[in-house]
Amino acid sequence: MADMADDSPDKKSSCGLLGAVFSGRGFWPKKSSCPSNAASPPFVHGSPNSKRRRNGLVENALLDQSNGLPTMPSQKMAQKSMAPKSAMNQQPRAQGRRTAPNQASHSQPRVAPSQPYAQTKKVPQGSIGISGELEIMMADHQKSQGKGSLIRASSSNVMLFGNLGNLRHPGTASSTLNYVSDYVPKHEREETPKPNNSKYGNTANKSIEAAEQEGFLCRALSTRMDPETLKIMGNEDYKNGNFAEALAFYEQAISLDPKKAAYRSNKSAALAALGRLLDAVFECREAIRIEPQYHRAHYRLANLHLRLGEAEKALYHLKHSGPEADSQDLSRAQSLQAQLKKCTEAWRLRDWNTLVKEAAQAISSGADSAPQIFALQAEALLKLHRHQDADETLRKGPDFDVDACTNFFGPIGNANLLQIRAQVDMAAGRFDDALEAADQATRLDANNKEASMVHRRARALAAARARGNELFKASKFSEACLAYGDGLKHDPYNSVLLCNRAACRSRLGQFEKAVEDCATALNVRPSYSKARLRRADCNAKLERWEAAVKDYEILQNETPDNEEVLRLLSEAKSHLKNQKGSEMVDAKFSCENLIVISSKEQFKEYVTSPGVSVALFCNQPGDRRKIEFMEKLCKKFPSVNFLKVEVEDHQVLAKSEGVSSLPAFKLYKNGSRVLEIPGDNLELLESSIKYHST
Repeated sequence: MADMADDSPDKKSSCGLLGAVFSGRGFWPKKSSCPSNAASPPFVHGSPNSKRRRNGLVENALLDQSNGLPTMPSQKMAQKSMAPKSAMNQQPRAQGRRTAPNQASHSQPRVAPSQPYAQTKKVPQGSIGISGELEIMMADHQKSQGKGSLIRASSSNVMLFGNLGNLRHPGTASSTLNYVSDYVPKHEREETPKPNNSKYGNTANKSIEAAEQEGFLCRALSTRMDPETLKIMGNEDYKNGNFAEALAFYEQAISLDPKKAAYRSNKSAALAALGRLLDAVFECREAIRIEPQYHRAHYRLANLHLRLGEAEKALYHLKHSGPEADSQDLSRAQSLQAQLKKCTEAWRLRDWNTLVKEAAQAISSGADSAPQIFALQAEALLKLHRHQDADETLRKGPDFDVDACTNFFGPIGNANLLQIRAQVDMAAGRFDDALEAADQATRLDANNKEASMVHRRARALAAARARGNELFKASKFSEACLAYGDGLKHDPYNSVLLCNRAACRSRLGQFEKAVEDCATALNVRPSYSKARLRRADCNAKLERWEAAVKDYEILQNETPDNEEVLRLLSEAKSHLKNQKGSEMVDAKFSCENLIVISSKEQFKEYVTSPGVSVALFCNQPGDRRKIEFMEKLCKKFPSVNFLKVEVEDHQVLAKSEGVSSLPAFKLYKNGSRVLEIPGDNLELLESSIKYHST
């Protein structure tokens, strides 16, 4: 065991090829801060997906269905003798807590089920008794109390909500204490006084107090079940996709037999399925510490390291996986190792375009939950002034807890991850988040010069925005413009400060400069709608209607339900038509009765007038055949108003008239819409006009 532990890369100073690149700036730690027997840290969910094995073998096929490696006879004897009281011994006691006067009896008589009990899990016969007991105890309590929300756990046992398995939940100790005595028949209750000068009471009281504070009813399941049964139940939940419930069963099994490596390995699988990859790594390490030759745990740990972008560690554990690993597994790890080497070289050469491409390839090669790879790609995108892409890259990456990352990657490695996140937050205008991330980075690594520089820059940008906003609200636009400019000295491409300065320049009548600021902001953040709207407004004031129309059309596609944008787009197109003159009007028709609608008011004026009006709703410039047919109808029915509505210019109008397909004819009579005719049925159109106009 000692030899393998010493050879493991988990305890070596090297952290792979990428660690060699960033050893100078400390992107990855020089010494591992995550020993193999470290406890699992508090954790926030990371990647939600778990990878599946090839050839149709999903990961649940790797769940241990047996005890793993053969257990020595002496170990079996020890486990058998310790099983009845191991659950009680494994639970920490809350010392000095006052208990209720009426204590539950430590031993309860068996209660035969009053009705058939349907089990949904295949469990040994010995576990049916406690299941039936729990069912009846819950029902008795429900009748006597009229309260207590019940849920059905994955094992088909009815349990009180919040007491699944052997897990403790904050704030449930007192409620569990109240329920315990209620489940014991009154004639079975005993009052055992505690001496006033005793901290714990007598031996019987110790057992009662432990049962009360750990949740006697739920713990009864684990104390009277064999840990192998709990593992089987956990495996069934895992196969059914109930990963949280499977995790609870594995933890119960571990509490009964903490020296069984198979339970740790299965717990690791459940954690990985829940996206808690770092916790899963620690559980696999513990399984290997218990059984250094445990092939399945090595294989599982190799896959975790592969997803976390640690190719060297993945290769090490694959070589110790025995028959679990094959040539394809080794090929995947070697491919990732080669990809990381390309990332390393691109970073050395400051070839940011190549780094973006190679990092994406590394992620697709299996490192889908490697925060350092996503951070490298985001950093390269920032250098290329692709701020929006950098932000989207980090959003796609794992969202691990800061403390968990520090424990796993070390303080120096996590400090570099945080300072890159701070830069991305700054570029996106999230100055408060940037300050928080930069502050955490400097606390983790006070000697990190880059993190200190990012922290100073984040403070300067946040202060510039706050000062500029105050001056803008006070209508001091010139002073506000200068304040935003001070911030832009630290970050010339910050989209938020550029857009805010454009607002000041627009108020000062400096429309050309405002357009320039908005254009720079949109170059780095194409989806920044506020900057696009401001640029369109400035172009409209400069009577650059074509440019304004383009921006309004993009905004309309992004927010199709925004009525204000639709109105502005319609106005800009109308001005553009007037500016272009005859070029923007599709055709000059010989019949003066065919009218091209330019506004909603004009349309309402015609359709509400006495008589018959026919409106053609179509795209620009319209079907020539239909327009020619309408010209003939103009001459044939001179008293009818023939209207042409181009939907691109009047989307609000088309929506209000219920146009669902194009082209379409709408027939109005004396202000009322009386008929809708498909655009290809010209004969019906003519006959309908004839009918309603005579």
